[in-house]
Amino acid sequence: MPILSVRHVTTYRYRRPVAFGEHRILFRPRDSYDQRLIEVSLDIEPEPRSLRWMFDVFGNCVAVATFAEEAATLRFTCGITLAHAPEHAPVFPLAPHATHYPFGYGAEDMPDLIRSIERHYPDPHHEIDAWARSFIPAEGRVPTQDLLAAMTRGVRRDFTYSARPEKGVQDPVTTLRTRRGSCRDFALLMMEGVRALGMAARFVSGYLYTPRGNWEGHVGGGSTHAWLQVYLPGAGWIEFDPTNGIVGGRDLIRVAVARDPRQAIPLHGTYFGCADDDLGMSVEVDVAESDGLPSGERDAGAGSDLAARLPCPAE
Repeated sequence: MPILSVRHVTTYRYRRPVAFGEHRILFRPRDSYDQRLIEVSLDIEPEPRSLRWMFDVFGNCVAVATFAEEAATLRFTCGITLAHAPEHAPVFPLAPHATHYPFGYGAEDMPDLIRSIERHYPDPHHEIDAWARSFIPAEGRVPTQDLLAAMTRGVRRDFTYSARPEKGVQDPVTTLRTRRGSCRDFALLMMEGVRALGMAARFVSGYLYTPRGNWEGHVGGGSTHAWLQVYLPGAGWIEFDPTNGIVGGRDLIRVAVARDPRQAIPLHGTYFGCADDDLGMSVEVDVAESDGLPSGERDAGAGSDLAARLPCPAE
């Protein structure tokens, strides 16, 4: 497995020292068969009064920090080392009844998938429905893998990537009409398109690795990245990155999965002060190949040794 390192720094700045409320930190990648977490360090300035780890409802590992000290700068620095080896040309072993669309989910799966199949955003004029069905040939039967790959690559081909500093996601109808958006906007659009076809989809937040010499091939790096997973009988949750036209987990480092983007915010919290005290936030993410394994495993860095005593267990 190739070894990758991630350095993720988020800095909040304020006009004067302010007090901080609880902050929830969603930086730690999910361990899996195709990405094995080796080391995580978390440094927080100022040092939190307490730092505890927990699993959320989706099984994502979340750190929760509370603070006693006021400060004019709040900085979170996360260092990650992991082994990452997804298939470069994935072939999904689909169940026989799901090799072609349309297909149905089994009765045993539906209770757990239903909220990921339901549409979450309004589409009053059925524009997303029409867009999703434009990838289905006139005869109405198409290989499931071909359909999802065409939708993924169609977004990459027909839409313009634009990083948005605004919080939240863009309404998927707006993304469709303007043909412009960020990675999280494209992920949400395709999620709603897949759901319009009766398939289960969920949002993924994580990091994008840009292989050396391929700077023109990927967009969306330098910050956190977003894509989606679709549940396919026989194959399970399969990843699709419409921003870069990636099918499968190649170059994608999973951190969190959720039914809706609002449930997978990498970092959020509160401060106590005036509105104009807030001078903004900066995010820096660097993903690179590592020369080798780190000297030892740890779950917390210099910011607080509490995390070492309260790590999330392996999934």
